[in-house]
Amino acid sequence: MTPGINSARKAKITHTIHEYSHDPASESYGTEAAEKMGVDPNRVFKTLVVTVDGRELAVGVVPVSAMLSMKRIAKAAGAKKAAMADPAEVQRATGYVLGGVSPLGQKKRLKTFIDQSASHFDTLFVSAGRRGLEIELTPADLQKLTGATLVALTQDDG
Repeated sequence: MTPGINSARKAKITHTIHEYSHDPASESYGTEAAEKMGVDPNRVFKTLVVTVDGRELAVGVVPVSAMLSMKRIAKAAGAKKAAMADPAEVQRATGYVLGGVSPLGQKKRLKTFIDQSASHFDTLFVSAGRRGLEIELTPADLQKLTGATLVALTQDDG
């Protein structure tokens, strides 16, 4: 059991846990998750932690098939610029290892933004807090559990 799964259970959110055998040689955790679960990569979302204006951490949840736009997440966070956060800082703030960072059950609640494409799906998949473990839930429940804002976050949507 992970803090992410516990937070969904505690909130009595309907969810499904999906486990697969993680290959340590995999170059993309999200793409691996989509392939091993046989799910459209647009429905599998990765959790990326950024530093905004060099001082505050924020979370972007985007499809594994897309790239996070630093300009868009900075704007959403009310900041001038954003950059990927230091891995050690990510682990300290979230309590999760890279490749297993869940938007749910983080040690420190960070400002969270979910790409608006999430609203196109009945359910989506995010890390449950460990490599090889995904949690499937509705976009509305993910938003409710994280206090997130839905916004355009990827480089490829107009």
